[in-house]
Amino acid sequence: MPGTPRPLRLAINGYGRIGRCFLRALLASTAAKRMQVVAINEPANLDSMAYLTRYDSTHGRFPGEVELADNSLLVDGQKISVSHVRQPDAVDWSSLDIDLLVEASGCYGQRAELSRFLDAGCPRLLLSHPGQSADDVDATIVPGINTESLNGSERLVSAASCTTNAIVPILALLDREIGIEQVMLTTLHSVMNDQPLIDGYHHEDLRRTRSAMQSIIPVSTGLARGVERLLPGLTSKVSAKAIRVPTLNVSAIDLTLHTQRPVSAGEINTLLAAAAKGPLAGLLAYSEAAHASIDFNHDPHSAIVDGSQTRTAGKHLVNLFVWFDNEWGFANRMLEVADHWSRLWPTAHD
Repeated sequence: MPGTPRPLRLAINGYGRIGRCFLRALLASTAAKRMQVVAINEPANLDSMAYLTRYDSTHGRFPGEVELADNSLLVDGQKISVSHVRQPDAVDWSSLDIDLLVEASGCYGQRAELSRFLDAGCPRLLLSHPGQSADDVDATIVPGINTESLNGSERLVSAASCTTNAIVPILALLDREIGIEQVMLTTLHSVMNDQPLIDGYHHEDLRRTRSAMQSIIPVSTGLARGVERLLPGLTSKVSAKAIRVPTLNVSAIDLTLHTQRPVSAGEINTLLAAAAKGPLAGLLAYSEAAHASIDFNHDPHSAIVDGSQTRTAGKHLVNLFVWFDNEWGFANRMLEVADHWSRLWPTAHD
């Protein structure tokens, strides 16, 4: 139709777990009518990229067609140009005429590093990880918390992390309704690709040199800092630790709160169940069924509260258990941030 604006053009840098999930999530959504992935930069070879797009041990076979043509991927007939460089400014991003780069490699967190993408022709970046500090990005966005703070002028935006997206809306709700004095978070996270299958020299963190599939392994986490960045009222009130567990996907957060006023497990569950059907619908889910982690594989919610596990000790100490698909849920949040942000750009259209 004459005068119909072109779809917004996206590129992906780093075509690993989140990069591939982001592409799948986009193609399965209504957002595919107004934005499309036109380029991917990934050091791996093209045959491997095509193969891992078609077949995924966690999320199953890709439901469409994936082919190769002229050093590009053809995904459902849509051509995606592919490059294989490792430096942010080694791709001529300007020649690709993109509107947004989804930075999913996880390798860059400082503004000086991220600015190399901008200098090479990327008009905007959406990060699949937090900036190293709040000043390294123009905004850190968690749907259900602060999406409306975007104004369209930003060039560097972070979608925070899977764990931050899972827990921050819950903490914001409970702090508003009950009041929080202290928070202790323990993330039980599925294995990641910085861990070896068998003991090996994969990481300077000695624990992460150990076999991912044979041990429960404590690792460092910046979750407390991320929570306080989004919820400044909880500054100096949050402590967190993380433990990697030998599962492929779906993680959990064991959340302990010291509340400002007396509270019961029933009141907590009522608040969270109502939010899951109301203001946080689509982001938060609630269940009291007898779940195991596999039940939430490919679940698009940021978090699922397991109400059967809510406990209190005395009147002020509360313990909650929260499930989340650390891949698919987070990829969907990234897509939502990209979709909302893009509607604020001067060239955006419906």
